[in-house]
Amino acid sequence: MKKLVNDPRRFVAESLAGFGAAHGDIVRVNETPAYVVRRALVAGKVGILSGGGSGHEPLHAGFVGLGMLDAAVPGEIFTSPTPDPVLEATRVVDQGTGVLYLVKNYTGDILNFETAAEFAQAEGILVRTVVVDDDVAVQNSEFTAGRRGVAGTVLIEKIVGAAAERGDDLEELAGLAARLVASVRSMGVAIAPPTVPHSGMRSFELNDDEVEFGIGIHGERGRARTAMAPADELADAVLDAVLDDLPRPAGARVIALVNGMGATPVAELYVIYRRVAERLGEIGVEIARSLVGSYVTSLDMAGFSVTLLTVDDELLRLWDAPVRTAMLRWGG
Repeated sequence: MKKLVNDPRRFVAESLAGFGAAHGDIVRVNETPAYVVRRALVAGKVGILSGGGSGHEPLHAGFVGLGMLDAAVPGEIFTSPTPDPVLEATRVVDQGTGVLYLVKNYTGDILNFETAAEFAQAEGILVRTVVVDDDVAVQNSEFTAGRRGVAGTVLIEKIVGAAAERGDDLEELAGLAARLVASVRSMGVAIAPPTVPHSGMRSFELNDDEVEFGIGIHGERGRARTAMAPADELADAVLDAVLDDLPRPAGARVIALVNGMGATPVAELYVIYRRVAERLGEIGVEIARSLVGSYVTSLDMAGFSVTLLTVDDELLRLWDAPVRTAMLRWGG
């Protein structure tokens, strides 16, 4: 396998160093312990912190900055960060008003962020944790107890980050995050597996004429392995699974995210989005806002996911609020 790697053991550290060099106007990268922090912290604002295993870039470091995260804590590839860097990042972003953890539902992430929260609270730092579990594909996997946290995390980080920027307190932000978790659903499909840098091996085997429905972002198995099909059929199957599980009132409006898994050309993602928009229009669901691109990846996995978040006017105002991160930028 051809990969742009020097020493695989230094892959994450070198990637973070490059990220910090490229976006030094927005973030500061701490090497030991490893975390990425917003360069301009705001006095009195609740800190918003997330993290998890590397290999899903631009999640989470790419969303540190104005209107989103105050810090992101990366682990090694597909491996949760230990409590120590989470705790250190918590200390750095705490402005005396507490810190909200947004944690994807993976067993290692839950345990290590819980441990960090316990230490932080023993030091007098208020911490609340909200777990993101938007994946409708499976209820349990080798990484999780319950649904997995996947691409819906980006939408939650944006909206909660905007609410923190306007001055919401810790309890209000935790309540908002919980409301968003209840209103967002995702599912993905892989057409080719990723290659893990330290092993040089594919994380699972998938024949050229097969697809894996409901794939996890670490390469976990999903609902079913089926024959490759045209893009519209794949989009329909994923969208049907999301719609079957998504709470939505009559005349619902949604933010729609078509997410690439790392090796999918943007042109192909727009083919999928075209079908998603067509289908939602047929059933009277309005796409109020959209996002198309690779935001929550699995290294170089080929495939896509579809995320829908049911929204109202307040949530749309928060979505539209200014943001300035490495990967999302709009507003004043």
